[in-house]
Amino acid sequence: MTAETASVTDQPRWFLANLARIRLDAADSGGRIDVVEVAGERGDMPPLHVHHREDEIFVVLEGELSLHMPGESRTLVAGQAAFAPMSVPHAYRVESERARWLGLSTPAGFSTFVAASSDPAERDEMPPADRDPGVARVEEAAAAAGIEILGPPGTLP
Repeated sequence: MTAETASVTDQPRWFLANLARIRLDAADSGGRIDVVEVAGERGDMPPLHVHHREDEIFVVLEGELSLHMPGESRTLVAGQAAFAPMSVPHAYRVESERARWLGLSTPAGFSTFVAASSDPAERDEMPPADRDPGVARVEEAAAAAGIEILGPPGTLP
């Protein structure tokens, strides 16, 4: 880990309505892959979006997560993984009381978005329900990372 990445790698971060930790960033892999650990609570669902620069892989560590892509919805439980290809719209939803998963992207890119659109967590726990993630900041960070927001949370492909 470099001194530059030490400030965000493994530090708990409030990312949207989630608690996230960047476990491996672009600098750690020469830009080939990154790994973000994410925890969310029942009903958590990001905006419908598409990654234009990287493929995304979801690996569920705890709980249950559904992944929605055009023509396909899958429910994943602990130990299962799913692939969301580049340029394919998708969204996930936490189906269990709480879920924890790894988000991997290849080439690396997702961790850069997470770092730019999140805040260091004030406590090592889920963000407060009334926390405003800063929609304009999230949209700006998404655009810079090649992630296109297609619809609000709850929108399915």
